[in-house]
Amino acid sequence: MFRFSQSSDLCVDAEDILPSFALRAVNAELWPLVRMTAPEPWANRPIVEWPVQKHLFDSWILILGVLPVDRHRFRLRSLTPSEGFVEASSSTINASWIHERKITPIQGGCRIVDRVEYNCRLAVLGYLLLPVYQFVFRRRHRNLRARYGGHRS
Repeated sequence: MFRFSQSSDLCVDAEDILPSFALRAVNAELWPLVRMTAPEPWANRPIVEWPVQKHLFDSWILILGVLPVDRHRFRLRSLTPSEGFVEASSSTINASWIHERKITPIQGGCRIVDRVEYNCRLAVLGYLLLPVYQFVFRRRHRNLRARYGGHRS
């Protein structure tokens, strides 16, 4: 099992983050490194409207927005609109992928902490992917700070 986390302090209220969070926002965070596909009606549906504890859709993970490198089976384990979510999915590469986004109010905005835990189907590939995934999440947080203002926490 591999784990890492990334956090940022943002200049936006905690309760304003998830209501505007849909797959287009995920792709804005990931851009230009990665893009995820989603069928309608999921592409523009806010995450606060997504059901939990069921398979939602399959998504292609596209490097640079075009090259498919993984197929992700998307599932939310839990969701609390003002506090965050836990995604518990799997993919062709990862037997399990758990992404927890915790949102905490702080003075002047909120702190977002992303924790990722994954179990790669090939252990050696898990070691190779760790710095790649960490880089992608650093980029995600840089994009979040550019959108909302703030700094690394």
